[in-house]
Amino acid sequence: MKRPTIADIARRAGVSKVAVSYALNDRPGVSEARRAAIKAIAEEIGWRPNSAARALSGARAHSVGLTLCRPARILGVEPFFMELISGIEGELADRSYALMLQVAATPEQEAEVHRRWWGERRVDGAILVDLRFDDPRVTALEELGLPAVVVGHPSQAGSLTPVWSDDAAAVRETVEYLAALGHRRVARVAGLPELVHTVLRDQAFTAVCEELGLEWHAVMHTDYTGGEGARATRRLVGSPTRPTAIVYDNDIMAVAGMSAAQEMRLDVPRDLSIVAWDDSPLSQIVRPALSALTRDIPAYGAHAARALLALIGGELVEGVRDEDARLMPRGSTAPPPPVRP
Repeated sequence: MKRPTIADIARRAGVSKVAVSYALNDRPGVSEARRAAIKAIAEEIGWRPNSAARALSGARAHSVGLTLCRPARILGVEPFFMELISGIEGELADRSYALMLQVAATPEQEAEVHRRWWGERRVDGAILVDLRFDDPRVTALEELGLPAVVVGHPSQAGSLTPVWSDDAAAVRETVEYLAALGHRRVARVAGLPELVHTVLRDQAFTAVCEELGLEWHAVMHTDYTGGEGARATRRLVGSPTRPTAIVYDNDIMAVAGMSAAQEMRLDVPRDLSIVAWDDSPLSQIVRPALSALTRDIPAYGAHAARALLALIGGELVEGVRDEDARLMPRGSTAPPPPVRP
């Protein structure tokens, strides 16, 4: 079927195309009664504005951009990003905004995507995730003047608006809980070492372990996949100094780590306690159910989208501190086994 045009509306309304343009763009030059009639006809025949024409006229694109430097295959099994995007989409949909999503191989490629989107007037703003130290995307967006929100710590967000939570507080709560259960050897299976939130969690983990005087602690970095989580678990529990508790940076790795431990004839939680970062239905349907650091991730995404829409609207937006993750103990944590002589 032919796409409805302004000429079709003009013919139905018996007016010029100029009058239709004035009416649809709420410009003066037509009466309110005629404006209402023209808009009713446009709605009836299913007319929608041409995004390319709107871009040439300087109008807003009514879309925002999100790029991810992760393999596309991982996104389908990563609950965090699916929940974050659901929160972003929910907020955007209420304002008739669309989300443009693209996967890139490097942060530099991500920056190029944003330059292209902004140059072609495809987006009105952008949301950055997986913040890095000296992140080239932050510099690129500052130079472009593109309204942008960073889901990450303010220390590396530059002049962009950050939306973040205090990961250090959540790490401290978790390690103190494990220590109170009696654990003296604790490990952390972390994500990508170049990400700001990974480093901040690493630092907080090391600091609280040393402060509590734990006998042994270690950090192993992975790519967030289940395979890497299982591999790290096998290395840790197969070492001479075996941890009695492991904290994972996401629930995918925690579930894979629990399976690996059980394959090695370790009982969870009798022989090994497990804690997952970012709670999800996956954490609750496995047996035993995973103790997890839980937070409202869709609300996190909604807050980021809301802040970005305010920036696009010309408002001055301060950084938004979201709620901290809180520990939800379940069946995967317990006191460690007694020390054998």
